[in-house]
Amino acid sequence: MPRRLATLLASGASALLATLAIASPAAAVTPAQKLSVLSSWTQTSASSYNSWNSARVNRAPWADYNFNWSTDYCSSSPDNPLGFTFNLGCYRHDFGYRNYKAVGQFSANKSRLDSAFYEDLKRVCTTYNSVVRPACYSLAWTYYQAVSIFGSVAAVQQADIDRAARMKAQAEANAQTH
Repeated sequence: MPRRLATLLASGASALLATLAIASPAAAVTPAQKLSVLSSWTQTSASSYNSWNSARVNRAPWADYNFNWSTDYCSSSPDNPLGFTFNLGCYRHDFGYRNYKAVGQFSANKSRLDSAFYEDLKRVCTTYNSVVRPACYSLAWTYYQAVSIFGSVAAVQQADIDRAARMKAQAEANAQTH
């Protein structure tokens, strides 16, 4: 009988410990884990962009990482210049800048973040008609140069957008006459 009681108490204690282990919070995210995820979401590839965008849409699994998801999109430059949808590229760029600054790793990653931004914008451009695509690529290059040199797309001037608008209008006019 005492052996049976000891077994019952031991199994009860084991069940209690298992329940407590399940109910207790998961181990905190380490800085190395955060940097690893951050790096995987800020590469130049489409798969990196897609992973980031999937996490952006469903943030709950990433809550413990305490990422900064805030954005002003393309700062004071148009988010969708001439109808080209650059807003999500600007959003991912903001994400990279804000989060690498928060972990003190910005300068080591700025160049890659800017390159990823440019690749994101060029992927946007490929979705447009080949007639207007050169104007989109021109704006993508201008936005990239602004962040690369100044660290912000706020440096894009209205003259840059006007130049691309003229390119787009000329291309469309040429396509209609041919």
